[in-house]
Amino acid sequence: MLALTPLENFPNILPGNDLAGNIIASLTNTNITLNNDDILVLAQKIISKAEGRQINLELVKPSQQAIEVGGLCEKDPRIIELVLQESTSVLRVRPGTIIVEHRLGFVCANAGIDHSNVTPENSANENFVLLLPENPGKSAYLLRTKLEAFFGVRIGIMIIDSHGRAWRLGVVGTSIGFTGLPGLVDMRGKPDLFGGKLRITQIAVADELAAAASLMMGQANEGKPVIHVRGFPYPLRNGKLEELIRPHEQDMFR
Repeated sequence: MLALTPLENFPNILPGNDLAGNIIASLTNTNITLNNDDILVLAQKIISKAEGRQINLELVKPSQQAIEVGGLCEKDPRIIELVLQESTSVLRVRPGTIIVEHRLGFVCANAGIDHSNVTPENSANENFVLLLPENPGKSAYLLRTKLEAFFGVRIGIMIIDSHGRAWRLGVVGTSIGFTGLPGLVDMRGKPDLFGGKLRITQIAVADELAAAASLMMGQANEGKPVIHVRGFPYPLRNGKLEELIRPHEQDMFR
C-alpha cells in the first residue's frame, strides 16, 4: 500500500544548513525509520535555501533585453534578468507571464524563480527571490548517499517544484531532479486487462509521485517540505530527469 507521511517539526532552512541532519531529526520526531525502497520527496525551496540560492534584487542590474522583456510581460526587469540567466530560450511572453526553457531542460514559467516564503530569517527586506537549485539531481544524490550511509538502507530521493501545464489551469507538483528511483516506466508490450499488448503507454511515475507529495506539502504556509513515501509500486532504479524531458521535435506546444 502506498503511504505518504509529512515529516513533522521541520525547521526553517538557512544557507549552509545540514539538510541530512534536519531530515534525520524530523524522521525521529515523526517516529519513522527508513527502510529499503522508501523514498523522500523534498520541496525545491529547502534545497535552494540550503544551497544559498536566495538573490537580493537590489544587487541585480537588468540588461537592456531584460528591460524590454520586462516591459512586455509587465514584470520587474531585475527578476527578468535572473530569468534570462537561468534559461536557454524564451518561448512565450505576454502580460503577466514569461515561459522559458530552463537550463535544466524543462519548460516552466519564470525559470522557476519564486518570491514567496523566501525572505531570510530576521530580515524585514522582502526584496529577495529564490532560484532553483543549481543541479537538483546532484543535490538529491548527495543527500541520498548521506542518508543511506546513516540508516544502512537503499532509498530514493526526489526534489519537486510546482509547475503549470500548457493544456490545464493550475499548478501541480513536478519532479525537477531525483536519484534512486525511475522517472519513466515503459509499459509498451505489457498486457492490458484483456490480454492485448499496450502500444504507447509510458508512465511518468516520478511526476505522479511528485503530484501526490505536493498535495501533502500544500502550497502556502503548511511548513511540510519533506514527505516520506513507502510502498511505491514500481522497482527502484537509478533514473534521471532526462527521461521525462520531451525532445524538441516532439513538443507540439513550442
